[in-house]
Amino acid sequence: MADSSLARAVRWDTVVGALLIVLLLFSFGFVDGFGNALNLSFLIGNTLPIALIALPMTLLVVAGEIDLSVASTAGLSGSVMGALWNQGMTIETIIPLCLLLGVVCGLVNGLLVTRLGLPSLAVTIGTLAAYRGIAQIVLGSDAVTDFPTQYQDFASGRIGNTFIPQAFLPFLVLLAIAVVVLHATPFGRSAFAVGANEEAARFAGIRVKRQKLILFVATGFMASLTGIFWALHYASARYDNANGLELSVVAAVLLGGIDFDGGKGTLGGAIAGVFLLGALQNVMSLLNVSAQSQIVVTGVLLVVSVLGPRVAQQVAVARAAARSTG
Repeated sequence: MADSSLARAVRWDTVVGALLIVLLLFSFGFVDGFGNALNLSFLIGNTLPIALIALPMTLLVVAGEIDLSVASTAGLSGSVMGALWNQGMTIETIIPLCLLLGVVCGLVNGLLVTRLGLPSLAVTIGTLAAYRGIAQIVLGSDAVTDFPTQYQDFASGRIGNTFIPQAFLPFLVLLAIAVVVLHATPFGRSAFAVGANEEAARFAGIRVKRQKLILFVATGFMASLTGIFWALHYASARYDNANGLELSVVAAVLLGGIDFDGGKGTLGGAIAGVFLLGALQNVMSLLNVSAQSQIVVTGVLLVVSVLGPRVAQQVAVARAAARSTG
């Protein structure tokens, strides 16, 4: 049963990867301006915030939980960054403090879920509103734009004359670490076990509460890092930075084949889903599709990402039953 589930996940990952390749080939061939270096750099740079949060979010969903407060945590991190910069603090001091703030936000979510037994969906909807409100209190309606040039250049610049953003290389390092953790360590195997059957995992000796708490903290940390990157990449720290980003993150992760019920999926599939969504949004922008229509497409993809693997599973079960009957 585990082998068949893995096979289904791999097949769905393959479908997502194939769709990404088809979309890229179509875009290079038929969408004006898609293939130039500047646009490709924009595509990757605009997708990186989703990709950064998708790394820990994938592990969290595999373990059967979710964090919808990630965009608000990113916005709060950016707001604190802007406020402290206005107070004259150095950027080298501000960044560690903002990362620590993200850890605290994730810790609050994790403790509410693991110690009080509250559902993560309800908890993080609440902290989504709370963190965004705190961000507005901290910075108000101001926008801070005068961050050090070398940091902004790193967040938005390219490697030489290529289309590859400088920030993409650190992301690849984080991606490699996440892949190893999820697919090649006892911690990752425990996350799959917890998501598949929490009671069985507990009886097997897995410290379920500690595992989930670590994942919530990691998600908060990465959301804060995303908020820092967002403020530097777009040269603007505002309380509403990354507003609505949680929808794109969840849609991309589920589109990549991560089962919302937990226990199934691969990080490769999740990242394929991230860049499929990012490329699709980029193409729609080049084709002058309205922002409202892009939101509709994202919502439809979210439904498809949940429905698709289940339909594939039912088809596989029906085919297996037909073969056994035959």
